[in-house]
Amino acid sequence: MMCGVRVLVTGVSGYVGHALVPRLLEDGHEVSGLSRDPARVQAKVPVRRGDLVTGEGVAEALEGVDVAYYLVHSMDSATGADFPQAERRAAENFARAAKTASVQRVVYFTGLLPQHGKLSRHLASRVAVEEILMNASESSVSLRSSIVIGARSRSFRFLVRLVERLRLMVLPAWHVNRTQPLDERDMLEFLARAATSAEIGGRSVDIAGPDVLSYGQMIERIADAMLVPRPALRLPVTVTPVASQVASAIAGEDPALMGPLMESLDTDLLARDLTAAAILGVHLHHFDRALEHALRDWELTEQLAGR
Repeated sequence: MMCGVRVLVTGVSGYVGHALVPRLLEDGHEVSGLSRDPARVQAKVPVRRGDLVTGEGVAEALEGVDVAYYLVHSMDSATGADFPQAERRAAENFARAAKTASVQRVVYFTGLLPQHGKLSRHLASRVAVEEILMNASESSVSLRSSIVIGARSRSFRFLVRLVERLRLMVLPAWHVNRTQPLDERDMLEFLARAATSAEIGGRSVDIAGPDVLSYGQMIERIADAMLVPRPALRLPVTVTPVASQVASAIAGEDPALMGPLMESLDTDLLARDLTAAAILGVHLHHFDRALEHALRDWELTEQLAGR
């Protein structure tokens, strides 16, 4: 596959889609977007109206497209506990339309999977979607990532808001579980290069930062970087249903989104294979660099406590 391909970005009004568009344009791609509400899209590219769950407008948006990015999920108050069914319907509609349009590659951005133990609802749904999308084209790619460290990443913002607003950090048992946070800049490089890389065609690959940290360590480093002392109360149990409701209220987040995400914290989420960075030529940023960059970017539009 060569540079300068025709690209469709679904979820173009969201965090990842909006950030990815200018990076794709830098590579000379012809980029368009798909959104349920084109009026919400700030990216300066043509945007088609479409709904993945109903299938409306999807086939038309994929006509003539070489590479399609799938950057959507259905975990919100509108779908509630039915989000796995909504996600499956959306993926099936998209994969069917992509096959009909002879799309060469679908690029799916998803989460790291635990090496042991049962999958959470969130991760099990993502695996089902991945299987559907990987069958849309022989050259499709799935990029599995840990938490993204960026000013507009909802998972990262959730942690920052908790640190900012709680004087005592009450950490459930999952605070000892580990992951490999990924700098937003590295995420965008992985996604952009996945459009045309022949080496990863037809594969699911893990993309992760160079540092292995527990969630408790991440929270401590966020507090240090924000210059706010936050003593921690470490609990020996996990109370996700209650904790997700309380934490969502404190952080001002949708509990329908945060509940499933917090279920995914109950185990280590580590990369199985660390070769993706070398294959795609991505130079990884360490966590502290990623954290400082994200907080500086955040402060361009909002003030943070202690900074």
